[in-house]
Amino acid sequence: MALDYDALGLRVGFEIHQELGTHKLFCDCPSILREEEAPLKIKRRLRPTQSELGEVDRAALMEAIKGKGFRYQVYPENICLVELDDEPPHPVNKEALDIVLEIALLLGANPVDEVHVMRKTVIDGSNTSGFQRTMLVATGGKLETKKGTITIQTICLEEDAARKVGEDSEFIDYRLDRLGIPLVEIATGPDFTDPRTPAEAALKVGQLIRATGKVKRGIGTIRQDINVSIRDGARQEIKGVQELSLIPTIVEREVKRQLALLRIKEELVGRGAARVEGKAVNVGKVFSKTKCKAITNVLAKRGTVLAIKLPKFGGLVGKELQPGRRFGTELADHAKVYGKVGGIFHTDELPGYGISVEEVSKMRNMLSATADDAIAIVAAKKGNAEKALDAVVARANQALLGVPEETRRALLDGNTEFMRPLPGAARMYVETDIPPIVVDEKKLDCIRKMLPELPEQKVKRYIDEYKLNKELAERMSLSENSKLFEDFVEKHVIDPTLIATTLEETLVSLRREARPLVVQTALTWENVRYEDLDEIFNLIERAEVAKEAIPDILREVAKGSSVPDVVQRLSLKKITEAELAKMVSDIIQENWVLIEKRGRDAMQPLMGILMEKVRGRIDGRLVHQLLERELQKFEFRTETS
Repeated sequence: MALDYDALGLRVGFEIHQELGTHKLFCDCPSILREEEAPLKIKRRLRPTQSELGEVDRAALMEAIKGKGFRYQVYPENICLVELDDEPPHPVNKEALDIVLEIALLLGANPVDEVHVMRKTVIDGSNTSGFQRTMLVATGGKLETKKGTITIQTICLEEDAARKVGEDSEFIDYRLDRLGIPLVEIATGPDFTDPRTPAEAALKVGQLIRATGKVKRGIGTIRQDINVSIRDGARQEIKGVQELSLIPTIVEREVKRQLALLRIKEELVGRGAARVEGKAVNVGKVFSKTKCKAITNVLAKRGTVLAIKLPKFGGLVGKELQPGRRFGTELADHAKVYGKVGGIFHTDELPGYGISVEEVSKMRNMLSATADDAIAIVAAKKGNAEKALDAVVARANQALLGVPEETRRALLDGNTEFMRPLPGAARMYVETDIPPIVVDEKKLDCIRKMLPELPEQKVKRYIDEYKLNKELAERMSLSENSKLFEDFVEKHVIDPTLIATTLEETLVSLRREARPLVVQTALTWENVRYEDLDEIFNLIERAEVAKEAIPDILREVAKGSSVPDVVQRLSLKKITEAELAKMVSDIIQENWVLIEKRGRDAMQPLMGILMEKVRGRIDGRLVHQLLERELQKFEFRTETS
């Protein structure tokens, strides 16, 4: 059944985080990611502290409850003492600030008079200092969509976090190469009232950001967070949406999740449910002869099996919230986060997993549970099991109130899972190591004079000036190779469409065929260089090779050959029409028996023979036309002989 989003009071906003193409924000270290084994590793633990108002952020407090330590992988070549939090931050990267001001002006936002650096408490280990530095740069921008004007509430400059690369029961592993890379954060208001428009708007913002030519490209360099709420529900911050196409699905499924949680609350109220106050009970003896491998494995390692009664929750723990995820999955998410356990069992799904009807009955008797009650079970080390069930109880009690505010992680299937409570205002406080930065009108005027062409303007120009079709113009205008395209069009008197298709279609196709063909915006590429393409376009301009030869030449250049060597070795030098006519005549004479036998149907095999000899050396359409004309002559001679 279709959802009436207006009646539900749906409100959606998003935040875009885009890495900038410059060095790190608070030092001169390069913004380079590493994949080889790190030569240095350090261990640390982080603890929550009070804000200036004496408050402790609830998200930070919950992270501390997990009790995990952190292992940091260090590369001395592009990580310094600033990233290790052993040295104060250096002055703000001026280039990064200028890029964000440029983006702000493109979005019609109002830059602040002074930029103040703030600390935002983050103790999940992704920042070695225990906080992320961020600064408000502009407010009050706007974006036009098909459904009206969307407000851009804030545009910030902040440092990216460390990369999480592993985790075990005691430690989370982070790589510090990404820590400190400058990010622009663009946050909209909660102005979207349907699931689809946010994706369209995010695409438009992304296109505008890339129009500056000063941001990083590739997987992981841009991330979207979505904020979703409905009437009587609660705001959810859904982090790490990589694919814009997933946004409508994520929003729709979050709405369904909140509606299901509200129905669970109504049912609990109707049943007269009260807060869960009971304590966990050791039910290990019930499972002394169980066939459940998950439990026997824990007991064999001297672990324990604890259970707790959830009064009046019978039948509700198994209620579906999202496809494949139930309220029991929500309880398990909390148990995993805070108890470091693999998951939970609950009676709405039992008997099952090797747990028998008799074992369930014995457990109900031990906990004095009726059919209206549910039981949650955890098998783990005693301390972990206790923490896990404490988290289950806390989440069950939240169900009595409706939908709790949470930060959730986007999953690849469009569902979401619990990460931590939604942070509060107590997490922000002033950075005392960096003085305010004045943004004067003179600086803004200089940036305004250098603002790039907007994507829609560039598309129109490419259609009008270069006669590209609309689809190719749109692709080229958004491409990292757009400047390269314009350079080549300026230098070479050849069809701009040929240059555009070479950059946006031929190279992409060859990249799929075989690595290591890599195209970059820099003038020195891996294997295929600027000079190689320049030389190829020169040969076409001088009519020395045919445009059909471009894929063959690039394929060989990608393997390490030079353009002249490829042209000579593959005999790709362009042939004249006179030479082609002689080849066509010879092939017809050599195959007259085939032609007499098959007539017009001989066209296809003869074309194959010809293209074997001339592929890449002349336009295939010309070959087809000439062969067809000569075959018609042969037919005429046959008829009159």
